[in-house]
Amino acid sequence: MKGPYLWTVSGQSCMSKCGDILEQCSCHATCVSLQNCCADYNQSCVQVTPYSSSMLGGTALRIHSLLLHPNERVLCRFKGEIERNGFTDAEGQAYCVTPLLYETGWIQFGVSIDGINFDRSGEYLSVHPSKADPAFQVTLVNTTQWQNYGMQNTAERLKMTWNSSLIGAEMVNIELWGYKEFSRGTEAGTHGSVSFEAKMSYLYSLGKNLPNTGSFSFVPEPSKEHTDWELGNIRITASSISDGARDVQALWSGGHVLAWHLEQAFRDDSTAWAKNKCLQWDDLEEKLPNFLDELIDCPCTLAQARADTGRFHTDYSCDIEKGSVCTYHPGCVHCVRAIQASPTHGSGQQCCYDSSGDLVLTGDSVGGSTPDRAHDWGSPPYREPPRVPGYSHWLYDVMSFYYCCLWSDHCHIYFNRRPSSGCRSYQPPKAAAVLGDPHFITFDGFSYTFNGKGEYYLVLSPHRELSVQARTEKVKLKKGESKANATRLSSVAMKENASDVIEVRQTEGHLQVLRNQRVLPFTEQRWMDLHGVLVFSPSPQDVTVMFSSGVGVEVHVHEGTMAVTVLLPTEFTNKTQGLLGLMNSDPSDDLLTHLGHIISSADATAEQIFTFGAGWNISKTSSLFTYDSKSLLDDYYIPPSHDSTFFPAFSLPESPDDPLVADMLTMCFGEGARFCKYDTLTTRSLAVGNSTLRVFQNHQALIKVLEPVVSCGWIPVPQSGKKNGSNYLEGSTLSFSCNEGFILYGSSERTCLDDGTWTGEQPYCITG
Repeated sequence: MKGPYLWTVSGQSCMSKCGDILEQCSCHATCVSLQNCCADYNQSCVQVTPYSSSMLGGTALRIHSLLLHPNERVLCRFKGEIERNGFTDAEGQAYCVTPLLYETGWIQFGVSIDGINFDRSGEYLSVHPSKADPAFQVTLVNTTQWQNYGMQNTAERLKMTWNSSLIGAEMVNIELWGYKEFSRGTEAGTHGSVSFEAKMSYLYSLGKNLPNTGSFSFVPEPSKEHTDWELGNIRITASSISDGARDVQALWSGGHVLAWHLEQAFRDDSTAWAKNKCLQWDDLEEKLPNFLDELIDCPCTLAQARADTGRFHTDYSCDIEKGSVCTYHPGCVHCVRAIQASPTHGSGQQCCYDSSGDLVLTGDSVGGSTPDRAHDWGSPPYREPPRVPGYSHWLYDVMSFYYCCLWSDHCHIYFNRRPSSGCRSYQPPKAAAVLGDPHFITFDGFSYTFNGKGEYYLVLSPHRELSVQARTEKVKLKKGESKANATRLSSVAMKENASDVIEVRQTEGHLQVLRNQRVLPFTEQRWMDLHGVLVFSPSPQDVTVMFSSGVGVEVHVHEGTMAVTVLLPTEFTNKTQGLLGLMNSDPSDDLLTHLGHIISSADATAEQIFTFGAGWNISKTSSLFTYDSKSLLDDYYIPPSHDSTFFPAFSLPESPDDPLVADMLTMCFGEGARFCKYDTLTTRSLAVGNSTLRVFQNHQALIKVLEPVVSCGWIPVPQSGKKNGSNYLEGSTLSFSCNEGFILYGSSERTCLDDGTWTGEQPYCITG
């Protein structure tokens, strides 16, 4: 055996068996590192480049390890039902072309070279169009001009550009496609019923047999036949492809409002046209069910919004990390969206904040937060309105913003249907952490050190069947292969209900993410929609895992050491056990053993804590970890889950003769100093000790940010008067005055009290 790709076992094949472990060899993804793959594993369980595609399709996926005769037929079957022709190039390299789908996530596909048997299989990641690689998109130059065309300067040319090498033809066709949501029998415009379907349709050609120069400009004419299609995309294909052919190799633009193709009436009087559309939308909203009541409330402060990573994520249209370019929310510096759509209506929450960190409300500002009838990112099971990623949101929430706010002066109608949510019902999550070599801070704030070697439960909860598990390894010293008498985290694995199993492990100073024992690549995408869970990896040292319940698990690497933060919504109160304790705001019972006994945290010895931690070792049947190397099999899979032969150093002497001690005592001070000292001495590294201290301090800052905040709720501006202030949190004071000729009745000042009520009475302005 020379390597995993040359392993041969007579009579056993991976054809139609990908993911299986056979009697004599394996077709499972772990076989590559275990070096026990069947001979045809690479040819049967195929990998593709690129591994991601916009859900609009049109991306040619190059199939690795499948070489055919040039122009030999390839047939691809997606999701077990959508069959489309692939192709081979002049070198015999085989390709599948991704189809138009209305969903995101990993998509399974099969490959047939005889037109009958789809015995080769693979998967690719279908992504929200806004997350697709810009290099594979048609760029609309000056998007503001495109989306407001017809309101003025109607003779100007619109321009688009693209990477001409991605078409593979000398001549191209440029087409307009439109998006609508229909009933299954009769057109119904935008509607939320499950009896409606999404439809992306070819409308007309903007140019045929054009030179593939990578650039095209034109002067749009108002449409006569398709003016009721108001949302869509540009598509570019090779000129040899017939007009409107579906699921062919193509480049797409981003979805946008088709202002440039709307009817002549829009160009004649865009304000009146938009006002009429705004009023029609308002009438439609009156007939649709109320979606606001089931939305999660916004966090009260910007700091809370950025800390609650299990339930909220940056809205990239207003991102403080990207310079706070907030076109749709003037006056704000950052917005977040609720990660999960509401359960019944698939709706979304948005929360925006100003430079003071205060929540901005539409009752005070046109830049205020606006909820969405359709979540921008869509929601499982996708495919049907209003859960189609991106496009349902545009139809329900963005088009109407153009009608009412951007193209006419009727924003009050829009805000009446999309009022900001306050934060009076918001409950911040509780956070626990594992850091350093390793030290534990429970959800209730009790901190201790447990240096067991093995695999253990961090959190185990029957509620939503949540399980978060940790693996520890012996600490290696920098010089040589000797190991310190301490351990550190090396991997954390987790799942909730029937979600995918996610494992995050450290590999050579960076983090590797596995989904159901298969490595997830983050070279093309930072965000992945998976089954019951989402994963975000902005860098090789940072991963956030978000479950449907709102549980968040953050994993980071600092100075070669993993740190984990677990955030739990308050619904898990009194429903957790494991090394991170019973979450009930009482640290005295956090050392709850697996047998149900409580060790007093006030006077527990290091030896008692070690026994407590060892008892939370996982069973082999409940393990969520991947054992895909000989060392993992020998060190963790075969032996007991807790290494009873390993005993750590419970304390280390601070000898004056030790050259590290003087600098250590200068560096390690304040709360967290004991962890800093321990890690410095066990690893013989000031950098590691300092890193532990910083991570501890960051966790303490997080706990402070996540303390509950009292909100007294929004107070309106008195009619014919003014309100000074827009902070509605405990301790804030609002002042009121009246316009000239009016007299103030009620309170001129009102202060938010700690019980969530305002002092004084509602002010009114009355004529003299």
